[in-house]
Order: sequence, then C-alpha cells, then structure tokens
Amino acid sequence: MTSGNPLRAALVPFLFGGAIPSEAPDWNALGKRWWSHVEFLADDALEGRDTGSRGYAKAAEYVEARFRAAGLKPAGTRGYRQPMEFDVEEIDEARSSLELVHGGSAKPLRFGEEAMFYLTAGAEESVDAEAVFVGYGLAVPELGYDDFADQNLKGKIAVLVSGGPAAMPGPIKAHYQWSYERRRALRRVGAVGMVRIANPKSIDLPWSRMAASRFQPKMELRDPGEDAPAGLPVFVYFDTDRAERLFEWSGHRFREVLDAIEHDRPLPHFPLGARIRSRAAIRRSRVTCENVAGVYPGSDPALKDEFVVLTAHLDHVGIGAPVNGDRIYSGAMDNASGSASLIEIANSLKKSGARPRRSILFVAVTGEEKGLLGSQYYAAHPTVKGTMVANLNMDCFNPIFPLKYLEVQGLEESTLGDDVRAVASGSGIRVQSDHEPERNLFIRSDQYSFIRKGVPALMFGLGFLPGSPEEKIMKAWLAERYHAPADDLAQPVDLVAAAQFNAILERLTLRVADADRRPDWKPESFFRRFVR
Repeated sequence: MTSGNPLRAALVPFLFGGAIPSEAPDWNALGKRWWSHVEFLADDALEGRDTGSRGYAKAAEYVEARFRAAGLKPAGTRGYRQPMEFDVEEIDEARSSLELVHGGSAKPLRFGEEAMFYLTAGAEESVDAEAVFVGYGLAVPELGYDDFADQNLKGKIAVLVSGGPAAMPGPIKAHYQWSYERRRALRRVGAVGMVRIANPKSIDLPWSRMAASRFQPKMELRDPGEDAPAGLPVFVYFDTDRAERLFEWSGHRFREVLDAIEHDRPLPHFPLGARIRSRAAIRRSRVTCENVAGVYPGSDPALKDEFVVLTAHLDHVGIGAPVNGDRIYSGAMDNASGSASLIEIANSLKKSGARPRRSILFVAVTGEEKGLLGSQYYAAHPTVKGTMVANLNMDCFNPIFPLKYLEVQGLEESTLGDDVRAVASGSGIRVQSDHEPERNLFIRSDQYSFIRKGVPALMFGLGFLPGSPEEKIMKAWLAERYHAPADDLAQPVDLVAAAQFNAILERLTLRVADADRRPDWKPESFFRRFVR
C-alpha cells in the first residue's frame, strides 16, 4: 500500500491520469498476481523453457490461455500461435579438437578451460588458417573507422576483442557488433573465421558459466526473412584470462591490448604468428517452435490498423551444466518476469475497459536466447495487416529492489523517449538512459528486431545510480544468477516494484496508442536509417 512511502503515494494519482481513485491500488496484491505467472513459467517442471522443448510448449500453452482470458483476439497464423522452423547445431566435443599451430608444433586448446566453439549454420568441420589480431574488429563507414584497412585477411581467422573506442557512440558501436554485421564485415574481407575475446569492461558472465553453456544447442532460422549473411566456417570464444596464449608467437602481449583498452588508446593490429586448426564434429537437426500473439483491438477506424507492439521473450536456456547440484536454468527474471508482465498488462486493459485508438499487439516470442530469432521472424513476417508503429520490450527488468529509477534503452533515439518522460513526470520515478553502453544492451534483446525494420522501440529495466546499494545488488545478481540455475523462484523479489513497473508500461502503451501522431525516430538518430 502507499502509506509511509512518499514515492508510492506519488504513484497513485500518476498511474490513474491524475485522478485519485476511491481506493488506492493494492500494489502488493497486484505484484502477487504477477508473481503467480512467474511461478508457473519458472517452475522446474518447465525445465528452463528452451526453444523447441516440451517445457517451452507448456509455457506457450499457459500464455495462450491467459491471453484468451484477458480478451485478446488471436493474432498468430494458427490461432494465437506463429510457428517457425530452426536449424539446430550441437557440438560433439569428444570428436572435436582446437589447436594453435606454430612451425611444426601443434598445441591443443582445452575446451571449457580456454576456448569453446560457437556454432552457426555456416560452421565447417575442418578449418586450418592463419590468425591475425584485428583490434575491435569493427568497420564503421559513418565514422571512417576500419579495423580491417590495409590488412590481408583473405582465408584467415580474425582475432578480436569485443567493444570499441570510448568515443564511438554507443548505438553505432552496438550495431556493428551485432552478429549479422560482424559476419558481413568478415565475409567482405575474406576471413574464414573469428576468435572473440571478451572485453573485461563488458563481461556479464564469468567464463565458467559461458563455458558451461557450450553444449546447449545453437539455432538459426530456416527463413530469416532478410538477406542474412552466411555463418562463419569457424567461430570461437576465448577466455579473457587465458588469452595470452594466442599472442605467444606474435611479438606482442595481450596485456598490451588490455592496457590500451584501459587507457582508450587505439588497439594495434598484427599477425599472431600462428595458425588455428579446428575439427568440429557437429550434430545437425531441425526443430519447430512458436511465438504466441494476441491483439487488443483499437477503437479508431482510422488508426486501428496501426499497432503498438508489446514484446517479451518466453524462452530461456533450458537444462545445462549443474551448479550446486541444480541443472535447471529456470529463468525467473530472464524472462518469465517480462512474459508475466504481458499477461498482467492485458488483464489490466480488460478490467479497465480501455478503448485505445490504435490496436495493442502482445507477442511472447521464442528464440531470444538463440539470437533474437523469434522476434526476428515476427518482425519479418508480421501476422497482422497494418503497420507496427512502436515496440515496447520487456526483458529481465529485474524488480529486485524498489522502483526509483526507470532505465530506458533507446531513450534518446525516438519520440518514444519523450513519451516515457511525460508518463513518468510527477510520479516520483526518474527516467535514465543506459549508463553501461559497453554492455550493448540495446542490440541484445528483441526490440532490435523491430528497430531493424524501422520501428521505433524501447526496452526497460529498473535503474540505479552508480555507487548506490542498488548497483551493488544488481551486479551481485548478474554475477550469481544471470543465466544460472539461481535465477529461480527462491530469489528475493520486490512485488510492489513489479506491479508499479507494469502500471507504468500500461500507461505508456495507452499514451502511444492514443496519440494523434505515431512515434518517429529523432532526426539525429543512427537508427533512422532503417526506416523504409
């Protein structure tokens, strides 16, 4: 309830358009209702909701039933469902190898300890090629920046560090690190592979958890809906703490690279004096999985074929390597939380009898953890006839402390940023932009699939101030629970914060749906280029 908390008291008139209702909302009760959906979706019985799994099928059935109960109309190609096919690749490490070759000597790399394959549809079973260090491995024509200039990479493997120069704008830096852009750039210069070393400034997962994920199936869409570049013959992740091995014969040290990163100096480029030889035994198969979509119809005959799209990914990473005896990666915050919010916002619209001018489309997407695949498929093959005018995406918004700051990815890129500021005005909640741009979050969730189709979009999370207790809590969550079995139903959650977050997203959705003009990219936005 609101008593004793000025922030929560301020939220009452704010969330009801300035009019105080006869009874203040019971935030705790609303949060419990939201949590009830998380409890089902993150239960061990769903086995982590991996794309194409039995557990995901149960989750999709649950969301469909809740969409129907909330009065949403079917918006898939088969009722509420939109099926799609995936190519699946899995590594058989027992029959695979990875070596550094110098002169006549071959030194094996230990899977899981030093390196791991990242498979794509273009992966080849045998690659033997010279390795070249290419700095950040970025080619950004807008800024005249090219890590591949004056280098011969034809038939070679590019070794790079993730990230980019501090002065490079975050959105541009993020876009050119997106997987398709990486592939295009490397294919353009004739490279046959990539070794990626994580930048110490942007590591979300410790290497041990990255390595533990290497047996999980990798997937690509059978029909990506665009001119997708071919995958690389070999793609390897290398542990940052052991990357010095790659530089043994180069005349350089990896610590020189780390020092340049730390002081934001240009990274050098040089041959590594070694070849990388890979043998990858790959199991290939296909699987079908589904998005779940429902629509709350608009009331304005002139605008009802324009859609405000709310998204959250329903999948997680399934069953993996055990941590403290637990093998089920439940994904309570990532992203049963956002899927539960889709359901609760739909419920609230039905209860209020809202009559938005534009239609509101709710899509629980699959395959986010495989590379934003479900949202990519939806954005390329929309199931509604009309125009998608905005995307509001919820992914791992993490209500693990009180809601004081709302962090918004893409805040400065479109007029949606103005809308969210207007919605938050007078609420006691402050809106902040991404203060960790090196993590590339704006391209790492489903909003980016819509952005690449020209649709203005935002993603949301609970924010905090640098150096605050909330920052400490969030960093501990990332270290201990992100993509780990500990992201389960036993973790502490602020139910009031979750309910208030849902209310803010609902009001923002209605504001965009009722506006006279559809959202637009700001003139200076890098992402305006995607408008067709």
